[in-house]
Amino acid sequence: MAVFPGSKRPFNRRGFRQRVVEEPYRVNERIIAPQVRVVGENIKVDVYSTSMAIKMAKEQGLDLVEISPNAVPPVCKIIDYSKFKYEQKKKQKEIKQNAQKTVIKEIRFGPNTDDHDFNFKLKHAIGFLQEGSKVKAYVHFVGRSIVYKERGEILLLKFAQSLEDYGKVELMPKLEGKRMYMMIAPKAKK
Repeated sequence: MAVFPGSKRPFNRRGFRQRVVEEPYRVNERIIAPQVRVVGENIKVDVYSTSMAIKMAKEQGLDLVEISPNAVPPVCKIIDYSKFKYEQKKKQKEIKQNAQKTVIKEIRFGPNTDDHDFNFKLKHAIGFLQEGSKVKAYVHFVGRSIVYKERGEILLLKFAQSLEDYGKVELMPKLEGKRMYMMIAPKAKK
């Protein structure tokens, strides 16, 4: 890797800039604190000077890694850094896989929706809630139908009451512009 005159960034042999990867943890000589609290296996937990802690890590053939930089003094652990990084990546991947993605399905009503349409949309909402999606039901007021706000609210409350067995109301009917909406979340499975 060469550094061209007047440049601070490293370049490869072909003259392209190489990406510099920033390490998330300070390791060994990069630790800037004068004293650190050292933890790890086969080590007496205590506060040591940084140079002494690095020497202890080198004697075991391991690295001194700053785990908690904001503590006073910073907490460092004597471990194999490459193995530590691998385990951290593995944990992050696992957390990402277990995180649920919330899907929101919308159901639209008019202020004068009749019973057949209401029941049809109710069946869809039950299906959405059973598959684990949230339902955002809203009444869209077109033109002068905004004067029937009470009808819209009654319709949404009736909808929520019909879905009582499948979900719980997360947000009561709320008017925003020409739409009155409410959120219903699926009930936790037993």
